[in-house]
Amino acid sequence: MHQSPFVPAGDWRGQPFEPAQPQPPQYLLPWLAYTGSLTAALKHLSGGDFSVQVLGQSWQLPRPEECHALHLRRRSRALVREVLLLGCGQPWVYARSVLPLRSLQGKSRNLRSLDNRPLGELLFSEPGIRRGEIELNQLRRNTDLQLKGLCDKDNCAWGRRSTFWLRDKPLLVAEAFLSHFRPEGPPIVSNNQ
Repeated sequence: MHQSPFVPAGDWRGQPFEPAQPQPPQYLLPWLAYTGSLTAALKHLSGGDFSVQVLGQSWQLPRPEECHALHLRRRSRALVREVLLLGCGQPWVYARSVLPLRSLQGKSRNLRSLDNRPLGELLFSEPGIRRGEIELNQLRRNTDLQLKGLCDKDNCAWGRRSTFWLRDKPLLVAEAFLSHFRPEGPPIVSNNQ
């Protein structure tokens, strides 16, 4: 059975957080709230030293909170894709995408065979793509799953998720910023990307 390296620690929430709730680190706030292509911003930050490591892609039953976000019936299957986005050879972001069957038909069939291409790059190249609200959560690392680069002292990572509508069909993308990701400023995208 497939195991994810990170799982939500609580409920996904919009911003701003209540003062009593755990807060993301200040340096991550602009990245968590960024509405543009995270892939393009990471490529720029890495100076082009960027790659995708596929952890798994298979038809699964999404988590209950994912079914709720996508308005799926409880036992609906979806294509779940989990990857690490690496910058400068380090794992910077863990991403989990949930793509319902109805969203993978017609012109969107190509999403079934991305291999090591980033989903975000494809999404942001599509005309008419819409993005829902960005929600934040602290994700807990699955300590049973020992992945290189994730086995350090940090057992939590701040993440975000949003529903995208591609040709009016939904898909859910969640991203967690890992301990190796220490940007010195907000996301920047060069004009040639």
